[in-house]
Amino acid sequence: MRAALFAIILLTAAANAEITSSAAHGFELAHEIHVSVPRGAAWRAAVDEVDAWWSSDHTMSGDAANMAIDAVPQGCFCETLGADGAVVHLTVTFVNPDVILRMTGALGPLGLMGADGNMVWEFLEAGDGTTIRFSYAVGGYHADGLDRIAPAVDAVIGQALQRLAAFIETGDPEPADAN
Repeated sequence: MRAALFAIILLTAAANAEITSSAAHGFELAHEIHVSVPRGAAWRAAVDEVDAWWSSDHTMSGDAANMAIDAVPQGCFCETLGADGAVVHLTVTFVNPDVILRMTGALGPLGLMGADGNMVWEFLEAGDGTTIRFSYAVGGYHADGLDRIAPAVDAVIGQALQRLAAFIETGDPEPADAN
């Protein structure tokens, strides 16, 4: 299972990386989009409807409908895996509704490594809408160096933000150029 999850992330690597720092012991990345809705609406779509825009390709269950975020301190960005199974992808550590959501943990296959991270979702008022910024700082150990997997993680986060923007703007998480 570990190899399959890692392969999924590697296959999604994109050329337009937003890696701000990278080394064997960790990396930082950031992505930003602008949507034409007020900050509260952007927050609700991102947090309350994560199951509608997150890609099923980046789940353990194969179905994004199993994803949910409980946006309270010590809440969970979790995925259900059948009747009795579940996985904690990230734990909520800071919430300022409509403004910022901070979560800690090792997303996806990073959870199978000696790594941990801090992911921040920011919702900034910007002219006619909202700028949404996802950033993720990951540190720890991987035998081949975390810098080797940074592009793949960056691609997954970039795709997630593109899907969120498409969902907010059109109600469909598939960006127009992907169809």
